Amino acid sequence: MKQNNVIRILFIEDSVENAEHTISLLRNHGIAVRPSRATNEAELEHALQELVPDLVLVNPGVRDLDIAEIARHLEATGKDFALTGIVDEIDNDVVSSLFAAKVRSVALRSEPEQTLMVIQREFAALSTRRSVRQLEASLRESERRCDALLDSSRDAIAYVHEGMHVRANRAYLELFGYDSFDEVEGLTLLDMVASENADDFKALLKRLSRGEKPPKRVELKAVNGKGETFDASAEFAQATFEGEPCLQIIFRRKAVSPELIEQLQRDSVTGMYNRSRMLEMIEDAVGDAAKGTGNQALLLIEPDNWKSIVEGIGLANTDALIAGLAERIEKRLADNQIAGRLGDHTLGILLREHSDSDVQALVDALLSVGDDGIIEAGQNSITLNLSVGGALLGEKNANTRELLEQASNALHSAQTQGGHRSEIHDPAASEKEEAAREQHWLELVREALETDGFILYQQQIISLQDAEGEFSEILLRMNGPNGEVLPRYFLPVAEHAGLMPKIDRWVLGQVIDMLVECAREKRIATYFVKLSPQSLQDPSLMPWLSKRIADANIRPGSLVIEMPESKVLTTLKPAQDFVNALKETGAQFAMEQFGSGLNSFQVLQHVDADYLKIDRSFMSKLTQNPENRDKIAEICIKAQKAGKLTVAEWVEDAASTPLLFACGVDFVQGNFLQEPEKIIAYDMA
Repeated sequence: MKQNNVIRILFIEDSVENAEHTISLLRNHGIAVRPSRATNEAELEHALQELVPDLVLVNPGVRDLDIAEIARHLEATGKDFALTGIVDEIDNDVVSSLFAAKVRSVALRSEPEQTLMVIQREFAALSTRRSVRQLEASLRESERRCDALLDSSRDAIAYVHEGMHVRANRAYLELFGYDSFDEVEGLTLLDMVASENADDFKALLKRLSRGEKPPKRVELKAVNGKGETFDASAEFAQATFEGEPCLQIIFRRKAVSPELIEQLQRDSVTGMYNRSRMLEMIEDAVGDAAKGTGNQALLLIEPDNWKSIVEGIGLANTDALIAGLAERIEKRLADNQIAGRLGDHTLGILLREHSDSDVQALVDALLSVGDDGIIEAGQNSITLNLSVGGALLGEKNANTRELLEQASNALHSAQTQGGHRSEIHDPAASEKEEAAREQHWLELVREALETDGFILYQQQIISLQDAEGEFSEILLRMNGPNGEVLPRYFLPVAEHAGLMPKIDRWVLGQVIDMLVECAREKRIATYFVKLSPQSLQDPSLMPWLSKRIADANIRPGSLVIEMPESKVLTTLKPAQDFVNALKETGAQFAMEQFGSGLNSFQVLQHVDADYLKIDRSFMSKLTQNPENRDKIAEICIKAQKAGKLTVAEWVEDAASTPLLFACGVDFVQGNFLQEPEKIIAYDMA
C-alpha cells in the first residue's frame, strides 16, 4: 500500500473508542485516513453520499443496523466498497452471516496486527479492482489489435464458413488477384482451387465439417481471378469469426527448394522466424498442451513509446531499429528459445520445457536490453526500453487465439502501467474460485428469467438543444438474495452462458409496453435500450421485434437500440444487417463509447447510427483538459455534417455542461445530473 494514499473509511460501530483505536493503528503505521461513522440507517445513507468510502468496517454487534440491511444499502449505491467485519471474537454463526452478506474478510479487534494486514490487503484489492475498470478501454483496444495483426500479416489468410469466404486479408486478395473483399465474398473456397483438385478438396472440406482434424498441409493447384493456375499449399485450422465456428485457411505458393523454404520462413528484417512460421510453432505448442504437455509459455515484446520513437526517427528507419533490437534479444536466447516477428514492432518468444522460474529469468534478461546502450537507426542513435507480456501455456488455455489474446492483454497492461515492465498471465491461478462464483451467478440469472426477477431503472438524458419530449436510458438490475444487483456482476455470466438474447428480449418487451403507456398518457418519450452482440446472432430476434413494434404502434424514433462501438466493429456484418432491418421498423440506433477508435466515423459507413454516445474517457476532468474538449468538438462537427445527434455520457460536474454545449453536444447524461431511478410497477401497467 502506498503511504501517500488516503483511505476513506466508514465505521459502522456504536463505540467511538473502537473506531478511534483503529484509526490510530493505521495512522501509527503511516496510513492516512479520512473517517466517518454511522450507527443507524439515516447516518449510513448520509455517510455513503458524503464520504463515498473505500472501506466499510462493520461491527456485527451494532444495535440499530443488521448486516443484511447494511449490505443492501451498500449494494444500492452501485459503488465498489471493501466491506470488512471487525469482531470481538470468532463465532461461527456471526462469521457465516458476515460472509453471506458479502463481507470480504474478518479481523479480530484484539489482534491489531491482524486488523492492519486485513485493511491493507482489502484496500490493495480495491485499488486493483479500480485499476481493472480503468483498463476496460484497453480490452476494447485488444479486440482491435487481433484484427489488425491479421490485416498486417504477409500470409494469405482467409476465414471460411460453410464453404463461403467471410474474411480475407490483403495478402490473400493479392495472391488471388482481387482488389477488394467484395470480389471474393460471393465465391466459395472451391472457386480458388483448380478443377483437377476440386473433387479431393471438396471431400476434404466435408471431413473437416464433421470435426475431423485438419491435415497439416495440402498440396494443390490454385486458380486466381484471371483463371491462371499456380502450385500452392493450403494449411487449415479450426477458428471462430464473429462468434461463429469457421475454418482458417492459409494459402502459400509452393516453394521450389529447401533453401527457399527456409528463406520464406524468416523475416527479412530481423532474421527471426516470420509471423506465419511462428504461428505454426505456436499451434504445435498448443496442440502439445492440449495433450498434457506443461512448462510452456509465449512472450510478446514491444519497445515502449513506439509512436513517439517513429515520429522522432522517421518511418524509413524503423526497420533498422527493429533489426538492432532483434539482434540484442537473440543474444539473450538459448537454442531452445524460439523467436519470431509477430507484428510491425511486436516480437514473440516461444518457450518449451521452461519452468515458471525459467520464464521469469528470461523476462528479467529481456527487460535489461536497454542497458546495452544505443541502437543505430539511420542517422539516429536510440536507447530503448521494452515491455514484456506473456502467458503460461497449459491445458486450460490450449487455444492459439486465446493464448495470443492473453499474452497481448498482458503486454498492453504492462505498457499502460508505465512501460519497462512485465506481466505474465497464469490461466490456472484462480480458476476454481472463478468457476464457483460464475456458477452461483448463473443460477441467480436463470432464476430471475424464470420468475421475472429483473428490475428496470431509467436515467434521464437531458437535451441541450431543446429537443421535444423526454429522453431516458434504460438500465437493468436483478433481484438477488441480499437486494438488487448491478449488471456488472451478472451480465458477464449471462453472456458466457448464452442467456443474453433472452434477457434482451425481456427488456425490449418491457420497454415497448412502457412506450405504449406513454402514448396513452400523451407523453412524448424516447428510450435508449442496450443490446448484446449475442442477440445479433439470433435470427428470430428481428422478426419478433418487428412484430412487437408493429403491434404496439409506437411512435417512430421512440425506441433507440444501442451498442458499443467496439462490439459493432467485432460483429460488423450482423450489426449492419440488424440496423438496416431496425430502421424499417421506425426504431433508431445509437453507438456507445464512440470516438475511442482510430477512425470511428469510418464505422458509420457500414452501420448507420442515429445517435453517437461519446466515449466516457473524454469526459474525465473536462474543465482541465482542453484536448478532450477539442476532441469532443471535432466529433460534434463531424456528427452534425453527417446528420447524427451526439450524447455526452458520464458528465462529472456542473462546469462540464456549458463546455459540452459550446462543443456542440446535443444531449448530456450522468449521475451528477440525475441518478438512475427505479421504474415502479404502475409505470408499466
